[in-house]
Amino acid sequence: MRIILLACLLLFSFRGFCQAPGSYIIGVKGDTLDKVDAKGLKQGKWVNHVDELRGEPGFEEEGVYKNNKKEGPWRIYSLQGDLKGLEFYRWGNKDGVCQYFNPSGALIREESWRAMNPEKLYDTLEVEDIDHLNQYRTVIVKNEGVAIKHGIWKFYDPSTGMIDRTETYTMGKLEKHKAPAVQDSTQLAARKMVKPREVQEYEKKNAGKKKIRVRDGQTN
Repeated sequence: MRIILLACLLLFSFRGFCQAPGSYIIGVKGDTLDKVDAKGLKQGKWVNHVDELRGEPGFEEEGVYKNNKKEGPWRIYSLQGDLKGLEFYRWGNKDGVCQYFNPSGALIREESWRAMNPEKLYDTLEVEDIDHLNQYRTVIVKNEGVAIKHGIWKFYDPSTGMIDRTETYTMGKLEKHKAPAVQDSTQLAARKMVKPREVQEYEKKNAGKKKIRVRDGQTN
C-alpha cells in the first residue's frame, strides 16, 4: 500500500514534464484533473505546483484550461495552503479584476486587466475621460497577444483595509489627472466680494432710505 501511494505521489510530482496526450489523474474528490487531450492540449481542471526558486516563494495554482489556455477564475495558494491571489483569465490572459492577499488574508492589491481577442489585430473601445465624466474618446490598440492594464488599480493598507492609493490605466497607459486651474488673486477677491442674492435684494429695496435701527436683543 505504501509503495502504491509513493508511486502516485511521484506521478503527481512529475506529471508536468512527461504527461502524454490523452492522460489525466483522478483527484482526492474523484475529479478528473490535469487532462491532456489527444492533441496534447491541456483541458479542464488543473493544479500547477511551483517550487521555491532563488528566494522566490513557491506556490500552487488551480483553475481551468481550455485548449491549453487558462480560462475563468484561477486561485493561487502558498505552499502552506493560504490563499494568495484570485485571478481571472480569458484567451489565456488576465481579464477583469484580480485580487491579491497577504499571509494574514488581508487584501493588499486589486489589479484591473483587459485580455485581447487573439482573432483581432487591433482592439477598439470607447473609454471615459477621467477628468470629464460622460465624455468618451476612442482608443485603438495593437494586439500584442498579452493582457493590458485597463481600469483602476487599488492599493490597500492591510492594517486598516482602507485604500492607500489608486492608479488609473487606459489600455496600458497610466492616466494623469489634470490639476485644477489656479485662479489669480483678482479672481479670488472678486468671488469673495459677491454678496448673497438675499442681501442684494434687501439693499436694493431699502436704497435711499434712512438707516433702519435693528433690534439685536441687547439691553444697552
